[in-house]
Amino acid sequence: MSAQKHLVNDPATLVVDSLKGLVALNPYIKFDEAQRGECFLFFQIPFLLYALSPGVQWTGRVEIEQTDVSVIYRTPTSPHVAILSGGGSGHEPAHAGFVGEGFLDAAVCGNVFASPNVAQIRRGIHHVTGEEGALLVVKNYTGDALHFGLAAEQHKSAGLPGDVRVVMVGDDVAVGREQGAIVGRRGLAGTILVYKIAAALSSTGASLDSVESIAKYISTRLATLGVGLEHCHVPGTRSSEAHLGPEEVELGMGIHNEPGTSRISLPTVSKLIDTMLSKITDTTDPDRSFVPFNGKGDEVVLMVNCLGGISELEMGGITQEAISWLKDKNIKVKRVFSGTYMTSLNMPGFSLTLLLLPKEGEEYGAEEILKLLDAPANAPGWRWTSGKEPGEMSEKEIHVEVKKGEEVIVAPENSEEFLAAIIRACKSLIEAEPELTKQDQIAGDGDAGLTLEAGAKGVLKAIEEGKLKGENVVEDIGVIAEVVEEEMGGTSGALYSIFFAGLGTSLRSSKTTTTSPTLWAQAAEEALKTLYKYTRARPPSRTLVDPLETFITSLSTSSLSKAAEAALESAEKTKELVAKAGRGAYVNQEELKKRMVPDPGAWGVWRIVDGLRGYQV
Repeated sequence: MSAQKHLVNDPATLVVDSLKGLVALNPYIKFDEAQRGECFLFFQIPFLLYALSPGVQWTGRVEIEQTDVSVIYRTPTSPHVAILSGGGSGHEPAHAGFVGEGFLDAAVCGNVFASPNVAQIRRGIHHVTGEEGALLVVKNYTGDALHFGLAAEQHKSAGLPGDVRVVMVGDDVAVGREQGAIVGRRGLAGTILVYKIAAALSSTGASLDSVESIAKYISTRLATLGVGLEHCHVPGTRSSEAHLGPEEVELGMGIHNEPGTSRISLPTVSKLIDTMLSKITDTTDPDRSFVPFNGKGDEVVLMVNCLGGISELEMGGITQEAISWLKDKNIKVKRVFSGTYMTSLNMPGFSLTLLLLPKEGEEYGAEEILKLLDAPANAPGWRWTSGKEPGEMSEKEIHVEVKKGEEVIVAPENSEEFLAAIIRACKSLIEAEPELTKQDQIAGDGDAGLTLEAGAKGVLKAIEEGKLKGENVVEDIGVIAEVVEEEMGGTSGALYSIFFAGLGTSLRSSKTTTTSPTLWAQAAEEALKTLYKYTRARPPSRTLVDPLETFITSLSTSSLSKAAEAALESAEKTKELVAKAGRGAYVNQEELKKRMVPDPGAWGVWRIVDGLRGYQV
């Protein structure tokens, strides 16, 4: 379910508040809000007369009623065709975030998911349009089409300087021709590429005819498909129930919270990308084939757009999968853009857009379009781009030779039992993952279970591959230290790796050839001293050192089983402790005590030593 809490003063003023923040961030743009003034406009009857009889001319000077005019614009540094866009708010950074040098000259912003009114749009046109004219690049939605179209017609009929034209962009491929016969394709994230290219061409001093022509051409070469894990929530509206089941995703999502065209079970990213790009590039279904993809040999621009609620971490994986899929299909990706361009508020979803580049002999050249995409632009919403084809993963491994120290063979008392104990400890951690994760969701950042599970699986894999043999404990402990460092990562990985490295050092320096309970107890004490060089945590601290120190201290005077029992008792006590170290130190301590959960790191130590001793309690 999407987040339904928002940080606002008043939902009614959210759009204006946000635009004021944008202007505060960017001193190169201006904000026109709630203006009163004069302009030329049509009343309804004269406008209808004009529409029916183009030869009839009528203009009148009247006072505009006060209204919330939300226009972000910049002062042109040189004469050029002005590029304007706009629509409902809630799609940030589109559209206001793309006002800047080499991009939009103005953006007209309506309320959330609502088209701006004609007065607002006329105001935007007025601010930036000179003799060179203006091009309104607008997403294909009924309200936007009517309002932007009417504003353009009113500007022209009023005899004001500069011709004003409109290009409606429809890049959605979720809805077929038959279903969308009247309304046409919806305008989605591909619209950003249209006005980037149009603005770059305009910056060269090109005519309105040329700018309009390339904008229309690019619009015909775009295909976009969105997917959502859930719908978004509009600030100021009541909370809603989840639209989708926990294992469902919705294909064909728009940007106004409308339902998608189909629902599927939640797949892996690779399968989801395969489904989406297959639909985008498929030309076998004439009802849904909008762009003339030919398959092998096509060159494309890829845009991976976050719809508001997908993490940067996930976006990276999505982008890589999309590039890999296209490469596997022999479709060459000439440029890739990935980030947050056109959202649906906080929707947990993303869209994929392909711009099919022209082949040789067509109206425009591929290099010409790429040059316009690569042209410098200074707008807050436009993310860094390389201006090159996506990089290739390195296929060569860099080998660093590490010299081994003096070999010391310290054999375990029983090699089979030694390996069996390690395997039990690993399996105990893997089984504990759900409870550790639940504990850490309350007391930390939620990753403790997965982190320890990854380390345990890494050790088991090392045993399967013969890297950990059970013949020389010094070498085996060294392997465990390396595995947990690589597989676990983070603070836990470092702490465990330091401890095991210290354990190996102590065993190496013992000058013995066979282990014993006494030797293990002494080595563990030395390893704990090594660990304490690098962490300030000391019992009682509500961290993993609480049961670890208890277990090691008990080993010197009691059996492994009794030492494990002592570790359990210490881990249980962390429920009542105030966290003095680790992530728990940053959590509300009173709330933590009420929840009565043990520290997940401490509980992980208990599960390890419980596995070592060979049975559960």
